[in-house]
Amino acid sequence: MTTKTVTDDTALQISSAFACIRRTAETMASLPIQFFSIKRDASGRIVSKKIVTDHPLYRLLRWQPNRYQTRSEFFETIYYQLGFRGNAYCLIERDSSGKDIISLLPLMTSQVETVLNSDGSVIHKYYSSGKINTYTSKNIWHLKLLGNGIVGLSPLDQARNSLGISLGAEESVNRLSNSGFKQGGVLTIDKILSPDQRGKLKANFNDITSGKEEALKVLEAGMKFTPTSMLPKDVQLLESRKFQLEDICRFFDVPPVLIHDMSSSTVWGSGITEIVRGWYKLGLAPYREKMKDSIQTQLLDISERETVEPDFDIDELLRGGEKERYEGYQIAIRSGVMTPNECRGQEGLPPDSAGDKLFIDQQLVYLENGGNKNETKTFTVKN
Repeated sequence: MTTKTVTDDTALQISSAFACIRRTAETMASLPIQFFSIKRDASGRIVSKKIVTDHPLYRLLRWQPNRYQTRSEFFETIYYQLGFRGNAYCLIERDSSGKDIISLLPLMTSQVETVLNSDGSVIHKYYSSGKINTYTSKNIWHLKLLGNGIVGLSPLDQARNSLGISLGAEESVNRLSNSGFKQGGVLTIDKILSPDQRGKLKANFNDITSGKEEALKVLEAGMKFTPTSMLPKDVQLLESRKFQLEDICRFFDVPPVLIHDMSSSTVWGSGITEIVRGWYKLGLAPYREKMKDSIQTQLLDISERETVEPDFDIDELLRGGEKERYEGYQIAIRSGVMTPNECRGQEGLPPDSAGDKLFIDQQLVYLENGGNKNETKTFTVKN
């Protein structure tokens, strides 16, 4: 088994690599985007936060960022480039006033070179159809993973050795499969053969290793067959492929169970909720924060950074089971955190005519009074 040369296309032919990239990109692209209007007091503390739907950038990102893609297709492309290549680029097109963004067109990362000039400015060279187009940072939306601050490290480049071993293992399996999993070997005989006899003997016994026939062959005149290749079990090929799957999952930060590896993890069931939550906290939350920060600093006008905040709704992703959700709603309603209609809205149910008020448990006793009923503090329903 040899290490193979890894390219974008060959890497994605490895099922675990393709599944990791697809899982991350499609999951992040499924999160609905939201824009909030923020008001702060003199100390900078948020005193009001409400959803807005009339912001031009929100409408662009919510429906159709460019003429070729829908919202989900656009974000899938962005997260695919970011998770695979470590950098994602979009060409920014603005209206005639030069203020509002009217289009964001993804560029393939493999065709972009980011350059830091001696004066501290950054430019992006885009190679396409034999031409080089140079853009300033104002015209390119650039997202990046951890790196040197100018470009992000590429998971593909860092994983090339592991991916190359996986490709080599796949090729070995294909070669063995094509030969009917028959071993190559040496046919020996205790006498000297003429070239003609050697050729006929080789042709006659070639199917022992070629896999063309399953017929029983009889070795005569002291002939012996000595295998020179090993079967998959002898080289622990299956164990090697399993290790490579887990290794690739580490590079792309996806739990193996989420790409349907059931060998060492729980099957889809009660444990999957906690697995997804753990994956979100350690794997997807950094993507979410990078996207939020990048939109706010690169796409929003500088005058809006304190008053407009982009975000992505993660409620559906982290949604628990029915029993867990209803118990949470009960606590939220009884503690005055959510109204019944807000909880009904989370379940896709229509509002109730009496469900817009906040409630709280009626009686709380001060600890210092030791539960003296005569000193009970009563809270009433908020109107």
